[in-house]
Amino acid sequence: MKNKFYISTIMALMLLTFSCEDDFLDREPSEFITQNQITDAAVTNPGIVAGTIAGIYSLMIQTETGGTTGDDDFGQKGNDIFGDMLCGDMALSRSTFGWYRASITEFQGPQDFTFGDNRQVWRYYFRLVRSANSAISAFGGSDAVPELEEARYNLGQALAIRAHSYFYLTQYFANDYNPSAEILPLYDDIEDVNGPKVATSVIYDLMESDLTSAISLLEGFGRSAKNEINQDVARGILAYVLGSRRDRWGDVASQTGAVIDGGAFPLMTAEEIVGGFNDVNTPGWMWGIDLTSEIGLNLVSWWGQMDSFTFSYAWAGDYKAIDQDLYDAISADDARKAQFNDDPENRFLLPLDKFYDPGRVIGGQRFIETDYIYMRVAEMYLLNAEALAKSGNEPGARERLKELLDLRIPDSSYIDGLAGQDLLDEIYLQTRIELWGEGKSYLAMKRNQATITRGPNHLSFVGIPIEHNDERLTFEIPFLEIQNNPFINTQNE
Repeated sequence: MKNKFYISTIMALMLLTFSCEDDFLDREPSEFITQNQITDAAVTNPGIVAGTIAGIYSLMIQTETGGTTGDDDFGQKGNDIFGDMLCGDMALSRSTFGWYRASITEFQGPQDFTFGDNRQVWRYYFRLVRSANSAISAFGGSDAVPELEEARYNLGQALAIRAHSYFYLTQYFANDYNPSAEILPLYDDIEDVNGPKVATSVIYDLMESDLTSAISLLEGFGRSAKNEINQDVARGILAYVLGSRRDRWGDVASQTGAVIDGGAFPLMTAEEIVGGFNDVNTPGWMWGIDLTSEIGLNLVSWWGQMDSFTFSYAWAGDYKAIDQDLYDAISADDARKAQFNDDPENRFLLPLDKFYDPGRVIGGQRFIETDYIYMRVAEMYLLNAEALAKSGNEPGARERLKELLDLRIPDSSYIDGLAGQDLLDEIYLQTRIELWGEGKSYLAMKRNQATITRGPNHLSFVGIPIEHNDERLTFEIPFLEIQNNPFINTQNE
């Protein structure tokens, strides 16, 4: 499995070599194969476009994909840390080297469009959009239904990737969901390079259309590895998109329910949740990447920033911890309490037993072999409970939430007495606890319109209430985009 992924990654990078010019939407996705050649070849040989799809998955773990040389620029998981810190559930409890401190935890980046973090997030997702558009165009466009099965599966993945990228752009670059607000340029064709911002509703229509088509096209797709998007993952992405609208809860319940009822992914057990979150083959993982030392990720990686058992920043003094108030809200008999180190001397509350290299030697893992997680089925249970509660089916919501909690605590019967806002608050709390450090807390904060208040183990803004739509929690359209795109001359509304 690992050797297979390594070989496919190298092949993908050979097929899909991206430039590092300042233009965020790189004009040529490959220096070896032109778009016309890809399109012509795809008619009879969809495998040539499969290289483009594999290249996109490689970009998701590649360093400097955001166009910087920063040690926080390493693809999707780098952006996940941004979100976890902005929403306050992840505390920078000690800062030795300065990563994340000023720009993210002190909110300087989201208030100044010249900061590199704005460009980093923007460029990363639009590179994925550009690459997905290349594949979509090769198969005949967004509405195509290719005759060849392999082509249908590849097109489905490309559509889902484009929607996934736009979803994160809507979350990171818009203060709140407002259908009429113009927030982002829409690029749905390989020829699109620069364009004006369009209304949120237009972006959401594209995402829903892409994902609905992807779910249909991916019917029957038996993926070779979990780094690929299959039908269940596409349903999960669609559930997140619809949930962020806050007005389609029946559809959210339907999509998440379909994943759960499909039975492909069991919930992680109490033993598995303290097992390191380091193996993509964990049955409860829906989407993730199987990493090997040959790929070459090391200090600059999610593990390098998060894991004390990896040779990098978390080991050397940049501590990422669970917010102390959130930790204190975890009951003493909850298996998830053991994920965190509660040192009575300093209470850094590091995730020493949630994320770790199996060797468990402090600073021991030099080249990354522990895997990246993007989505697991617990998210579907929690989203399903939230959607059922918000659509008026509180009994169903309680039962769904208890299915998860029965694997975490000895007695979940207290859930039976919850209703209304109390039930919603409990679902939100359990979402934050269950998914801590996995890049989903920021999404839940916006979806639930929460007000965040940092606990005492943060280095700044402790105890200050901050609403979900505060401008300090949202990135700005970067300076270089405004400078280079003649259709955009203002920042976020």
